[in-house]
Amino acid sequence: MTLSTTYDLKWQISFAKEYQFTSNGICINTKRNKIVKKVLNCRSVGWCIKGKFYSATYLRQQLTKIETINCPF
Repeated sequence: MTLSTTYDLKWQISFAKEYQFTSNGICINTKRNKIVKKVLNCRSVGWCIKGKFYSATYLRQQLTKIETINCPF
């Protein structure tokens, strides 16, 4: 039995392009193909990006929309 999940990525972080977000807030590291867990640090909610914690309010300011890529296939 095989189970696969497809995510529609809409946003990426400007300083770390391999970390991308879905429309419902799931963070995915596309370089390693892993889901990044949401972390609670003191009273701040956020994610660990490249080994450093960033709050959700800071990352929201750093998000850019993913441009369409012309695939030759």
